[in-house]
Formats: sequence, C-alpha cells, structure tokens
Amino acid sequence: MPHDHGHTHIDPESGDRRVAVAIWANGLLTVAQIVGGILSGSLALIADAIHNFSDMASLLIAFGARKIARRPADAKMTFGYGRVEIVAALINYTSLILIGVYLLYEGVMRWIEPSEVAGWTVVILGGVALAVDTLTAVLTYSMQKGSVNIRALFLHNLSDALASVAVIVGGTLILLYDLHWVDPAITIGIAAYILYLALTEIGGPIRTLMLGSPPDIDTDAVIAAVSGIDGVEELHHAYFWQMEEHAVALDTHVVVSRDRWGEIEDIKAAIKSRLKDEFDVEHSTLEFEPADRRHEDADLYGHG
Repeated sequence: MPHDHGHTHIDPESGDRRVAVAIWANGLLTVAQIVGGILSGSLALIADAIHNFSDMASLLIAFGARKIARRPADAKMTFGYGRVEIVAALINYTSLILIGVYLLYEGVMRWIEPSEVAGWTVVILGGVALAVDTLTAVLTYSMQKGSVNIRALFLHNLSDALASVAVIVGGTLILLYDLHWVDPAITIGIAAYILYLALTEIGGPIRTLMLGSPPDIDTDAVIAAVSGIDGVEELHHAYFWQMEEHAVALDTHVVVSRDRWGEIEDIKAAIKSRLKDEFDVEHSTLEFEPADRRHEDADLYGHG
C-alpha cells in the first residue's frame, strides 16, 4: 500500500519565518535564564538555559539545512542536497545526548554538595521559559510531521517546555517548603528525559545515512510483487534506500524470460507502475538480464 507520511506542506518561506522567530525567542530566553540562574543559584534554571541554548543552536542548524536542501542537483552533488536535513537531525540529536550527559553529571554533583536557591527568580524565569518553549513548539509542530530535521528541533523544544514546568514546580517547592534538594533532583530528571528522547530518535537519521532500507517498507513484499509480474522470473542484487527522507529508491537486477525479451519496455513500465502505486517507490533503476544469461547464484540483496 502507498505510505502516508502524514506530512503537512507549508510554504518554504513561511516555514523559514517560523524558525527565525523561534531562533530569536530562544536566544533572548537563554541569556535571561543564564543570568537568572547565576543570580539565584539555581542549577535547574541554568540546566534549562543550557538546553534552551542547544535549542537555539538546533534551530540555526535546521534553518541552514532547510535553505541548503532546496538547492538543485549539480555536478558536485548529483543526488541534490536534500540529505543535509538528515545530517542536521543527526547533529541535533547528538547534541541532545551530550547535553543530557553533562546535566546528569552536574545534577549528581549538586546533590552531593547542595547550595541555596532563590525560589522566586526560578519560578518567574521558568514561567517565561515555558511561554517561549510553548511558542516554539507551536511554530514547529505542523512542520515536524514531514521532516526529521524539524522533528529533531521540535523534540528539543518539547523537552524544554516540560523541563520548564519542572523548574517552576521545583522553585515553588523551594519557596513553600525550603526543599533545596529538589533543584538537583529536577536537573537529573530533565537530563534523563533528554537522553531518552535523543536515544530513541537518533536511530532514524543514522539508518538513512547508512543507506539502510526504509523502515516503513516491506522489502520482501516489494520483491514478491515485482517477481509476480508477467515475464519476470526473479530479482537479485536489490538495493533499497532513501535518497531523501521521503524518497524511497530501488536499484535491482531483473531477470526476464527469453521469450519475453522483446517486451522489455512494457515489462519495465509495469514494474515501475506497481512500485509507485503499491509501495510509493517513485525512483527505480532496473538492469534487465535475459534468463539464459542471468547471474548464477546471485544474492537477493546486496552485490554478493
């Protein structure tokens, strides 16, 4: 069946404006949180600021990747520049992992040696952060459904919004009950959640860059469907991969009955039609072999 990627088409310029607004908002928030965290002594607030800084960086990376991805193919990049968004997503998820590990370390150190925290500063700046994080998440929500690049930065901001809620709760508990251990505890919780998000999402970009077969396509079913076309005897040396995030490609050898060799163009058209209509594979490179001159003992997948 054709795959419904569920992506919403937004005008590129409109999308760029959304990301630009989010960049400025996160930049201003990061400065305010770092200053507030230093003045209040709150590690959780500084942790949230560092995470917000990573959001701003991820937004800048995503913004640049969107621009580059729209360049047409040329002599140096014959496949085009679309994969730059996959690279951007990998960079952003990697940065999330590094930040999560750093915050986990800092949270444990602060737990061992707790310090005074100014609750009101934490609550107020946490509230401002929540507003900005929510704004950024709203701006990128509809865009992330069809782009692993935008999804990476959306998850940055979603985790920030949840972290901001945790910071507000922590500041309130400090004000009401003088529970200063809550600050490092929240920091550790934020770090654990960041690591969970990054580690569960980073596999997709890695798989694409490693030329793995698309995760939402049943390669055996595709092979069976093409092999069932009249005149086709078998397929071998099949490669499934993604040119870009949603562009599935197939490169394969097709063995055709010798008595149908004169109908090779009709068979090719039938294969391409079935690939597109049933499996959403719009790009295919087919090398035909007559049955009496086929590769002997060829592997179905790869070039063995």
